[in-house]
Amino acid sequence: MFSSKLFKVFFAFSSISILVVAVIGTGAHKAIQLPFLAPSTTNSLTGADGVDGPTIVVKLDDTTYAHPQVGLSSADVVYIEQVEGGLTRLAAVFASKIPSIVGPVRSARISDVELLAQYGRVGFAYSGVQKLMRPVIAAANLSDLGANSYGPNYYANDPARIAPYAMMVKLPDLLSKAKSQGLVLAQSKSMGWKFGNQPATLEMIKTVHIPWPASSYDAQWSNNENRWLLTHNGKIDTDETGFQLGPKTLVIQIVSITDSIYHDKVGGITPFSATVGNGKCYLLRNGGYAPCLWNRSNPESGTEFTDLTGQPIYFERGQIWFALTSKEPIFTPNSSQDATKSTNK
Repeated sequence: MFSSKLFKVFFAFSSISILVVAVIGTGAHKAIQLPFLAPSTTNSLTGADGVDGPTIVVKLDDTTYAHPQVGLSSADVVYIEQVEGGLTRLAAVFASKIPSIVGPVRSARISDVELLAQYGRVGFAYSGVQKLMRPVIAAANLSDLGANSYGPNYYANDPARIAPYAMMVKLPDLLSKAKSQGLVLAQSKSMGWKFGNQPATLEMIKTVHIPWPASSYDAQWSNNENRWLLTHNGKIDTDETGFQLGPKTLVIQIVSITDSIYHDKVGGITPFSATVGNGKCYLLRNGGYAPCLWNRSNPESGTEFTDLTGQPIYFERGQIWFALTSKEPIFTPNSSQDATKSTNK
């Protein structure tokens, strides 16, 4: 009995000794990387598992005719922007995952230049731009990967759709071409917002309605999927696979929207959404919302979000959508709790 216990002690000590030698005995540069010691990789934009890669932004049509859109479920960040006639378009930011096809691709707008400056010199994929805007895009800190420059090898209409709601971009091919040309796109990085526990109190809601003059989004929290499920213009917002779109974190960012000097081809005035400055916002996560404040001091800096006392307010890890609007959202309280408050997780 005694010798059996002694053998077990000796065997355990020997095993530990072998492990120590294996890890440190051959020098730090030859240390064995054990699987359970491997560091996790996180994408800086979402705070979720992923990688920081070259950043490319695709401008997408957001009219009813453009739905269902392609590739949006893979975006790290999506911005909803107001365009002519009170309609909306999307700017989808990709870095951690690059889907094979994205679309329908549409033209750039003046708001994009200021909005995207905070990301650094990203790739910018779009269908075209009006004549007066061409020198503005050329002078911006963007790598122009638009259809006018790269053509049908990378951009092509989906024959099952009607133009101008049909153009798709082959994103991996476009990125490979840009790399072969020596273009270095900005890597995804921390953008000013932070990730962590939900606010100490959340107003629990059933739905939120986000309006623009001629477009709208609604979002409803799903406990099963732990994310917001989106509706666009009164219809379930699905991608081409039938997957209902919706992020972990939805930020309604109240911005100043004014007329610019630009217009579309039929004379509609192009609005400009100011994303440099400060204002109020609403952070939606975990089934509720909290009023917040946003601040961005200059085009090159990221956007910071705080609670009403100036303390950091934290996003949930995962995909983020920003709704850039000048109109107040309409919240429907959770009927079972009637806007009761939720404590930290």
